[in-house]
Amino acid sequence: MEMLSNASKYAINAVLFLALDAHKDRKIGVKEIAAGIDVPVAFLAKLLQNLSRKGVVSSTKGPNGGFYLTEENRLQKLLVVIDHIDGLSKLKECVLGLSSCNSEKPCPMHTLVQPLRKKFLYELSNNSISAFAEKVQKGETFLNY
Repeated sequence: MEMLSNASKYAINAVLFLALDAHKDRKIGVKEIAAGIDVPVAFLAKLLQNLSRKGVVSSTKGPNGGFYLTEENRLQKLLVVIDHIDGLSKLKECVLGLSSCNSEKPCPMHTLVQPLRKKFLYELSNNSISAFAEKVQKGETFLNY
């Protein structure tokens, strides 16, 4: 059950990395972020540029430039990251790839997957980037950096 593409996974990791350690006075370059989360630099650069254009992360160019999160960025829901990278359709697709799977005509996996999907979407829609980062800071959840 692959609900997130690698691009979305990388973007979420990068945003949480920034939420934990970057702010207006401490900007982080794409090379440092890529090394920190172990993803390809060029691919991550494109993802972060996209998220910057969409206002999910902030960036500054130049010798002291890099990526960071403002308070406004931190308050956005984590679902926004997925939406700007892949769109939300993948989160709603049938896990078996059937085009007509729904509550009225469910696939064999529908009743198993639907409650998980609803909970996943609920958490992503109702918790900010900051809320997810706080769980990491408190040691409730972990990222392998």
